[in-house]
Amino acid sequence: MPTLTLTCPVHNSFRVQQVAGMFDVPVADRATRRISFDLPDLDAPWKVGLIVGPSASGKSTAARRLFGKPAPRARKWPKNLAVIDCLGDHPMKRITHTLTAVGFGSPPAWIKPYHVLSTGEKFRADLARCLLSAGDAPVVFDEFTSVVDRTVARVASAAVAKAIRSGRLPAQFVAVACHYDIIPWLAPDWILDMATGQATRRCLRRPDIRLDVVPCRRHLWQAFAPHHYLTGDLNPAARCFVALWGEKPVAFCATLSLIGRKNHRRISRLVTLPDYQGIGIGSATLDAVATLHRQAGHRVNITASHPAIIQHLRNNLNWRTVDVKRTGTHASRRFRRSCKDSVGRAVVSFEFTPTVV
Repeated sequence: MPTLTLTCPVHNSFRVQQVAGMFDVPVADRATRRISFDLPDLDAPWKVGLIVGPSASGKSTAARRLFGKPAPRARKWPKNLAVIDCLGDHPMKRITHTLTAVGFGSPPAWIKPYHVLSTGEKFRADLARCLLSAGDAPVVFDEFTSVVDRTVARVASAAVAKAIRSGRLPAQFVAVACHYDIIPWLAPDWILDMATGQATRRCLRRPDIRLDVVPCRRHLWQAFAPHHYLTGDLNPAARCFVALWGEKPVAFCATLSLIGRKNHRRISRLVTLPDYQGIGIGSATLDAVATLHRQAGHRVNITASHPAIIQHLRNNLNWRTVDVKRTGTHASRRFRRSCKDSVGRAVVSFEFTPTVV
């Protein structure tokens, strides 16, 4: 078990001497503290690690001892630039892929300056920048989830772990955190607990997420509209559904009849609230709504340009690619006032063709 000796200078002063006399604090030229902890087995295969413990337990010091200096997070974001312009000279596809993978999948938020984002969005933007700026060494993220509420912390932990384990983010990731509640959601391969100094290897399974997808009134769309990547309009003829996690609405889906095609519906809106992105809630909601329509005897289609939705549909055996348009299409003249067309961006159309309904 290695032992680290930490020292810092003590500057003598009248008040320092007062504190020393009042509380019997020994005054030395330097304050000294020794920290002992097990070394995790880093030679065995791993993708996600966690250094956890209460404040002042030596987490950051241990991270520096094991991996070098943790990733800097104090670097300021420019106030006059959009988040998407502050993530380096990487290809646009890699940047949007990383943002989506960490659960920051709302294009309307990408074009805003960092300082106007919510706390949860700022955390995910920091996480994406950390991953994009990393080299071949493990990515060490200090104060992981410290500034966000615990729901965002759990969802963000699951999102980054899912992306790394699936290979979508090719990196080894080490979270340095003071909260133990993220452990089952991050499901790390190893844990170094600085409260005890013990390192353990874990094989954890993320808790199940139960969603109830039910029909809803269109007024619920107001909470989701600002986060849709096309337009906040909702067709008056849309059938609306909401996904509930417990009693909390977390995702919204709407469908429309296809003109001239009997018993044929298309997905017109699909939005997951920012705090719940990155763990598959939107995809699960989409599949549930499509299944409900198929059970009612309808064919179901969706046309999408968002990379996360396209990736899910291409990897899902229940969806079949039916068309790819590299430059998009114009909306019909009849609906052009209420429907933004897709000219200038690639879109892919899919049909829901499940083997079992």
